[in-house]
Amino acid sequence: MARDADDVERPDTIFPSITTPTEPKHHARPLRGVDVLPSSSHASGPFGRMFRHLPVFEHQPQALAALAARMNPGGRPVENPGIPSGYTYLGQFIDHDITFDPVSSLQRQNDPDALHNFRTPRFDLDSLYGRGPADQPYLYDDSGGLMRFRLGEDVGVVPDEPSGAGPDLPRNEPRRRGEEEVFFGRALIGDPRNDENTLVSQLHCTMLRFHNQVAELVVATTPLTGDNAFKETQRLVRWHYQWVVVHDFLTRIVGRAVVDDVLRPETLVVGTRGEQVTLPRPHFQFYAPQQTAYVPVEFSVAAYRFGHSMIRGRYDINQFVKGARGDQGPIPVFGPELPPDELSNLNGFRRLPPQWAVEWDLLFDMPGSQVEAQPSLAIDTSLAGPLASLPASVAADPPHSLAERNLQRGLRLGLPAGTTVARAMGITPLTAKELGLDDLDGELAMHPPLWFYVLKEAELLEGGRALGPVGGRIVAEVLLGLLAHDPLSYLSVEPAWRPQPPLARDDGSFDMPQLLRLAQQP
Repeated sequence: MARDADDVERPDTIFPSITTPTEPKHHARPLRGVDVLPSSSHASGPFGRMFRHLPVFEHQPQALAALAARMNPGGRPVENPGIPSGYTYLGQFIDHDITFDPVSSLQRQNDPDALHNFRTPRFDLDSLYGRGPADQPYLYDDSGGLMRFRLGEDVGVVPDEPSGAGPDLPRNEPRRRGEEEVFFGRALIGDPRNDENTLVSQLHCTMLRFHNQVAELVVATTPLTGDNAFKETQRLVRWHYQWVVVHDFLTRIVGRAVVDDVLRPETLVVGTRGEQVTLPRPHFQFYAPQQTAYVPVEFSVAAYRFGHSMIRGRYDINQFVKGARGDQGPIPVFGPELPPDELSNLNGFRRLPPQWAVEWDLLFDMPGSQVEAQPSLAIDTSLAGPLASLPASVAADPPHSLAERNLQRGLRLGLPAGTTVARAMGITPLTAKELGLDDLDGELAMHPPLWFYVLKEAELLEGGRALGPVGGRIVAEVLLGLLAHDPLSYLSVEPAWRPQPPLARDDGSFDMPQLLRLAQQP
């Protein structure tokens, strides 16, 4: 049944077949977030709609379950050598920086008061800095005249590895309590989600170390001290991170041509003698905040979930562990919450096992390394095998298929169909035959879920190497739009800025491998 987004206002009109009369609570208060977002017609506020006037179509949950089953075909997945697998988890880190949705269960009532994003929609690393040293002093170490982040325990030297891998995140439990070895320990960080798996946990730890390196540089090269030195360190860390988001991550995901089309060079006359400067100026066609920046649900619930298709089922994390596992092969990304031993999966919310520090040349193309980085999987409609049946440690409530969970969430939030969004963008949509849905469900073929459509066009039009025209444009405009609407971003404060040595390479280039190299310096 088709309807306008503006028609969806009352909880009892939205998908009664997948709601529950029980309202889950956290610390005795109702949980709220994007999962209970009403189909508001507003384009402002932390969460909102990018295509708020498009009609939406309600699919039957059983049809979505059948589609989800098709997205978990089994067999050997297709790899994408153009995007090393580390960018999958950089994308997760970026997502955690701009959004925080404490409501994750699909079984919740719609709540008109829940149009709220619990994270600032900016690339300001509040997932890293938390509420700052004054409010969360336990995150920081202010000894020696520097405001550094506290780091966790060293997990032990990885044999024959001089790269400075490790340590763990700081945790609320020491590794040993007398003779007892503690397995679990909550990370003391600005965003608890950045401990939900080993890879994003180690990436967060690397960002802590990058801040610490920049803090030492600021004190050594400027007269700044105290709070002023901390603010300058934050600025440099944030701007270099923003540069990575735009010029490394985003260009790989959507292509340089799309980034350049949104962020266009513009020549301005600035003097009486006709002096000119050229600055990057954003041009948006579909992302149009009326007052403040917001995160569209078309982005957060559909287009940006392209990363789920890039997840490998297993990963090597360093050469020592790779050799020690032998015929067992790479480590499974998921496992039961209480496995037979802690070395059997990459689960998070626990201490880092000894000698498990990640060697980043296995996940990123590190200049000078003789190791070939593990590629991500192709951006397509086939998800890796472990994602078809998530363990209870990851998905306590059904469905346990990640594909089905994503499809149901899009249904719950009343997202427009992929073909509808394509037409609104002036793009000829994929046909039912191209979508591969003509033999599955007629309604799905006419109104394919937006998340599925984004993956399918990437698969068909880009060979799974990057996002296609619909998904790529949504992701590019939202990420660049958040940057442009942040009054403290480099694009707003100093649009001609670019990284310089000694943080940048001698040629002025700066990307995620360079950030990792700097962070790992002793």
